Amino acid sequence: MANMQAHKTEMPVQPPEVRRANFEEVATGYTIEQAQQEADRCLRCKHRPCVNGCPVGVAIPEFLVQIVEGNIAKAADIIQQTNTLPAVCGRVCPQENQCEKLCVRGIKGEPVGIGRLERFAADYALQHHDTADKAAIPETGRRVAVIGSGPAGLSCAGALRSMGHSVTVFEAFHKVGGVLVYGIPEFRLPKEIVRQEVQHLVDMGVAIVTNCVIGRAMTIDELFAEGYEAVFIGSGAGLPTFMQIPGENLNGVYSANEFLTRTNLMRAYDNRSDTPLLGAKRVVVVGGGNVAMDAARCALRLGAETVTVVYRRSLDEMPAREEEIHHAQEEGIQFQMLTNPREILGDDTFAVSGIACDMMALGEADASGRRRPIVVEGETITIDCDCVIMAIGSSPNPLLRMTTPDVAFNRRGCVEVAAETGQTSRKGVFAGGDAVTGAATVILAMGAGRTAAQEIDQYLTKLS
Repeated sequence: MANMQAHKTEMPVQPPEVRRANFEEVATGYTIEQAQQEADRCLRCKHRPCVNGCPVGVAIPEFLVQIVEGNIAKAADIIQQTNTLPAVCGRVCPQENQCEKLCVRGIKGEPVGIGRLERFAADYALQHHDTADKAAIPETGRRVAVIGSGPAGLSCAGALRSMGHSVTVFEAFHKVGGVLVYGIPEFRLPKEIVRQEVQHLVDMGVAIVTNCVIGRAMTIDELFAEGYEAVFIGSGAGLPTFMQIPGENLNGVYSANEFLTRTNLMRAYDNRSDTPLLGAKRVVVVGGGNVAMDAARCALRLGAETVTVVYRRSLDEMPAREEEIHHAQEEGIQFQMLTNPREILGDDTFAVSGIACDMMALGEADASGRRRPIVVEGETITIDCDCVIMAIGSSPNPLLRMTTPDVAFNRRGCVEVAAETGQTSRKGVFAGGDAVTGAATVILAMGAGRTAAQEIDQYLTKLS
């Protein structure tokens, strides 16, 4: 008989007044007793709707049963059969819009905490170095190059390696992980977790080359010339978007990409850093997604006295995860809704002194399904601040587009692919993740990487 409690087993977290002053992980994780209690809420439905909601097809009921029975290593092994980065996904994936959204328990109460349990099993396996024995991988002799070590690239690399192909991942930065290390803060995703997940791939035989920008250090043509038989582009979307309003060139204006990269990857929170950030006291973050929440919560931890999120729609339309918004509110971050910047104001030293905004109202729904924001004529507001962070989206770096003319890109600079396969316009070149979609979620990028790996495997087989 399943545990029929209506609500999820509560996740232990740091108190808001403590965590707002540190970069340690907010959620501290389930104990084994809590995990078993929560996993036992699963009804073990025969039609398994939750699995249909998972972009990588994790066998969810099966791994939950193993947790209930105390076989945590087996649970982790079941997850890893389709999910290359389970400890990451358990922390940052929007389960509420995917697997948990389809959970039958959610009809009368809260869905099973699938993400929390995925994190628990993966963490247990990492801490105990305890996963089921794996047979030696038979080698195919085929070589594949993967561009980018973010979620799409790592997922593709892991899947290809498990098929026996020789895989080399080329990463532009000095650390592996892509957006997982430069974009997502430590308090949401500890870098040690990413390091351990990557080490698992290295132990499988995946080779990784860092400090190598494909498109500059070498081209895709040169990768083929060196003997790689297929290439996967998983280079992400690291080119920031700005609003093109007056004042964006003032000192104290950052893209969220720069702000988070300098904070997470270059230790800008340390005064001894080679690239410290401005010691801002009044910060405005423009945007309503997870990146905006990350930037706002980092600014608070870096010493800001006030942090205000400015968003042109209402709270109900914000695309950020509900949990991230809740945590930000608990930590004291202010939300200025139905507000859209029109100009960033500066002083006589060319430093930010404020931001002037139009007030907005919601009209009819647009293509995204959300109500379109409309300027309310004559209603404006000015917010005093000394730092503005733009978190309104990003697009792929143009280097590959400039150096690979036979791969088609769309007007947004994203790689054009066949949706079902990840195949680009060039034979042997595949792509997935944010390089194709623009900024999206970790798990969707992983799903694209895994799909492309299956297609690459078929492509290589036909070369025989």
